[in-house]
Order: sequence, then C-alpha cells, then structure tokens
Amino acid sequence: MSRVKSGVVTHARHRKVIKAAAGYYAARSTNFRTATQAVDKANQYATRDRKVRKRNFRALWIQRINAAVREIDAAMTYSRFINALAQAGIEVDRKVLADLAVNEPEAFGAIVAQAKAAVA
Repeated sequence: MSRVKSGVVTHARHRKVIKAAAGYYAARSTNFRTATQAVDKANQYATRDRKVRKRNFRALWIQRINAAVREIDAAMTYSRFINALAQAGIEVDRKVLADLAVNEPEAFGAIVAQAKAAVA
C-alpha cells in the first residue's frame, strides 16, 4: 500500500486555527496547541453569549419601559402596565415599546393612556 502524506491538509487545518486566534495574547495566537484550546473556549463563550445577549436586551427593554411608565404615571409600575396592555388588547412587544418610550414619548404616552383606560 502506498504512503499517504497529510502535510498539506494538516498545514491548512493549523493555519485555519491560527487565523481564528489572530489577536490573542502571546502563544495563544501562534502556538497551534494553545491556539486550539483558546479558539475552542472562545467558541463556547460565543455560543453561550448569543443566548445571554437576548436576555440582556430584554432586561434593558423592561428597564426602559418601567422608567418611562413611572415618569408618565408614578402609581403605575411595569407589571401593572403590561397587565393593562393585555386587558386593553394591545399587542406590542417590549422591543417596540422601549423604542417608543425613548424616541417617541408622545406615542408611548398615548399607549399608556389607553392601557390605563382599559383597567379603570
């Protein structure tokens, strides 16, 4: 059986990992074995943090909505506002509500007024 040399494939694989580790500190960016560990761990963090990013943005939207609602009506909290929206039959997600609260306070105020009217 003939001998199979794998230098080209191995070199390409090593080069791919080293390229992914570009910018890492010290041997993590040049040494293949260390770079492999660093890239694997970075990919684990990236996968985990794609989920965490969604959580963080939802928390940010909730904080913005809560602050805007309390600014309009001090007695109303975030949870009461969301409940009032449900009772009023207004289906607007938190991302849009937060954007309205920041960029278009008049429109957000109108939504809050509608929600309050539905509860009262």
